Amino acid sequence: MTEARDIRIKRMKMRSMRRGIKEMDLILSAYADRNLDTMDVAGLDQYDALLNENDQDLYQWVTGQVPPPDALSDLIADIAQTFQKEG
Repeated sequence: MTEARDIRIKRMKMRSMRRGIKEMDLILSAYADRNLDTMDVAGLDQYDALLNENDQDLYQWVTGQVPPPDALSDLIADIAQTFQKEG
């Protein structure tokens, strides 16, 4: 049985809020709140995969300290823009 869209989005929003380091909690929860409800299935799949990445790596990618992997570069750029708007 597949996960219902609304349940999946709730799960990903919760995972975005409870990362491990406070900075990523703030960055990802702001992004999730603004974007997950309007994402298509492919976008949700990519964001779900991103949630499995290490917080230290994610933080370095979002802040531009280290380039992100090619597969995540567009999503990271979008998250970074949200982060800059929040700041």
